[in-house]
Amino acid sequence: MAGDAAAESTLWGDCLVPDAERNPSPVFSPLGEARYALGLETIYEGYLVHYGRPRLFAPADDDTALLLGDYLYAHGVARISALHEVAAVADLSDLISLCSQLRAEDADGDGQLWAATAALLGRGELDEARTALRLHSDPVQLDRLARGAAGDGAVDEALVAHFMRRPA
Repeated sequence: MAGDAAAESTLWGDCLVPDAERNPSPVFSPLGEARYALGLETIYEGYLVHYGRPRLFAPADDDTALLLGDYLYAHGVARISALHEVAAVADLSDLISLCSQLRAEDADGDGQLWAATAALLGRGELDEARTALRLHSDPVQLDRLARGAAGDGAVDEALVAHFMRRPA
């Protein structure tokens, strides 16, 4: 992800933190299918650039952070689009949209949303649980879905890593 970004633009290359300070550890992709891993982590890094503490990048200012985050979102979605999985792309669209809503409302539930989306990407099983989060600020159904698909230990590990990087 970092190498691709740097190769695409010197601006993105200038945003990279030094190698020794990078944390390339995946957060949510271990919960789902390997074929989605790089795309999902690229989108997550974009989310962290916009709203949290990124693992690989440190943009110098808010304008660059906005552009870099959008680039990472688009690049991650493009990776998954290349797999010709329309349902997965739709899930990612809902993920990005609902995460933006949560941040605008300063609401919780983004970790459970990320975990459930990663674990069930493209399977068409998230609509009801996302609606509960969107309308009632209730992440319980998303948490149950994630744990049912990926297991308690894996979800707990992902959520701990996320909460260390998420928005304050």
